Amino acid sequence: MEAENWNQSEPNSTQLFCGGPNGTLGGRGGSLCPGVSPSMITAIVIMALYSVVCVVGLFGNFLVMYVIIRYTKMKTATNIYIFNLALADALATSTLPFQSVNYLLGTWPFGTTICKIVISIDYYNMFTSIFTLCTMSVDRYIAVCHPVKALDFRTPRNAKIVNVCNWIISSAIGIPVMVMATTKESNGSIDCTLKFSHPAWYWENLLKICVFIFAFIMPILIITVCYGLMILRLKSVRMLSGSKEKDRNLRRITRMVLVVVAVFIVCWTPIHIYVIIKALIHIPETTFQTISWHFCIALGYTNSCLNPILYAFLDENFKRCFREFCIPTAATIEQQNSTRIRQHTREHPSSAHTLERTNQQV
Repeated sequence: MEAENWNQSEPNSTQLFCGGPNGTLGGRGGSLCPGVSPSMITAIVIMALYSVVCVVGLFGNFLVMYVIIRYTKMKTATNIYIFNLALADALATSTLPFQSVNYLLGTWPFGTTICKIVISIDYYNMFTSIFTLCTMSVDRYIAVCHPVKALDFRTPRNAKIVNVCNWIISSAIGIPVMVMATTKESNGSIDCTLKFSHPAWYWENLLKICVFIFAFIMPILIITVCYGLMILRLKSVRMLSGSKEKDRNLRRITRMVLVVVAVFIVCWTPIHIYVIIKALIHIPETTFQTISWHFCIALGYTNSCLNPILYAFLDENFKRCFREFCIPTAATIEQQNSTRIRQHTREHPSSAHTLERTNQQV
């Protein structure tokens, strides 16, 4: 598209989700708005929150990826999807230092290339995360409601292929956003923003609506249907697997995925609703509006650091691997226990083989 076709006449034409007059940074909601000047206390609180989210998010998600790569027993289909979710979250939290500097300085000092990367990462994270959660929900549905088909479909190899497909589909929005992202001088400062062709208001609102539908409404509907069907199935006392151990593992992992999905929805609902309201009506810029806006943004980013914590509390395998990484002495005890278990399995090989098959299939 030719440069002269870009509309720069309207002060709000380059805004995507930002409440300020000077443009926006970030697909997750344009988390930093140079045109808005919150109080020093608000700025300190926001910066502190972003710093905590960045440190916890990077450490936690890299730890999740390390554990899945390091331990063979963690390479299940569900954990391959969790790896993809951790990768997207780690990329999102890695942009927070750039956004924090932009917030403090009131201008974007990193140039156009970094601007394009930061905004596109936000959109990639948004779509890849929700697509992965949809995939995990469908995966749980197949495991619970169609256990026979699950034996062929739910393999680590297929999970990796699905993850790649999720990133390719996310590129349908990520690449155009990267192309549209640019820097623009406004009122003595430089903004990292999106530029829309004329009429800007039309393309801007169209993008907001598409994000709302494809990154929020449709995924939630898919997830709701999957879990609705699973709940009906799980109400039965015994499932068709014929194994109490496998049924227990199915319920445990299904519960973990459900909690992760629920937390994602809680963290992302406010910003999506806020964006749609701003697209429909004018919201005057006040201190309360600024604080509310940044709270919604921070809540969205907080989701990126919550998932590793959820895994640690809800999944025994993750908890054990995390403990082994953080407290190496615990690994020695685990090895001693494993030795005793191996001795037991040599005496009872049939039961050990059954348990191993159960863990792999779940």
